[in-house]
Amino acid sequence: MIRYAKPTTVDEALALLGEGAWRILAGGTDFYPAQGSKPFRDNVLDINGLTALRGIAETGSHWVIGARTTWTDIIRHPLPPAFDALKQAAREVGSAQIQNVASVAGNLCNASPAADGVPGLLILDAEVELRSAAATRYLPLPDFILGNRRTALQPGEMVTAIRVPKPAGTSAFVKLGARRYLVISIAMVAARLVMEAGIVTDAGIAVGSCSAVAKRLTGIEAALRGLAADGGLADAVQSAPMAELSPIADVRGSAEYRLDAVREIVARAVLTAAGPMNDHMVAA
Repeated sequence: MIRYAKPTTVDEALALLGEGAWRILAGGTDFYPAQGSKPFRDNVLDINGLTALRGIAETGSHWVIGARTTWTDIIRHPLPPAFDALKQAAREVGSAQIQNVASVAGNLCNASPAADGVPGLLILDAEVELRSAAATRYLPLPDFILGNRRTALQPGEMVTAIRVPKPAGTSAFVKLGARRYLVISIAMVAARLVMEAGIVTDAGIAVGSCSAVAKRLTGIEAALRGLAADGGLADAVQSAPMAELSPIADVRGSAEYRLDAVREIVARAVLTAAGPMNDHMVAA
């Protein structure tokens, strides 16, 4: 017999997960399309009654985003400028109706190479909080998303939060698609720069839709450190290695097109994150 449960506390949910296999239902924006018209064959654990898992809290060292926090919650919450890329990505997650119900943790657990939220969290050095009835563990986001539709979730576990160490700097997100809205990306980039006296002291660059999982571009990050926050940033992006990427060809674009396009949108994201002095170069 197929079971359906809607617990009201996290402990109750974890106890159920410890009893057997369940499919977790949060916002449902990936859950129901994946199910389609097929009959249900798995137990369904509906976590929409877990109010403790929704919201954004600030601690002494971290910002903590509850697993059920929606993209609309991200957009509306007052967060530092380093989160601007994540807020911009949140506005690209489907329609406003989708943003109102889709959860941040669901975007990660779905583990799509084109998940809009992942690059913006990668540049923030986010980690995933995983809880079971027996223990709590924390995984850096790159160790949680293992591949296309694959995560490090173990039996009996669920994602309860995403933790971000308090970040410095400013950030920006650029998404390339076949149209402006409601589109799966051809490529997308999140960039975060930390600057002192007009010099880049640290950089985080992450690209999605150009590999099985979104990737940090360590070669470009290294090339940007120590540069003045001006047009030289774009030149550094054009010449730095991008060995982490391995795009596929599909109906949205060829692998070669993705590689060419992603350098351009990395440059745009970097110049936007660098600030108003570069606005004319971004527009060009």
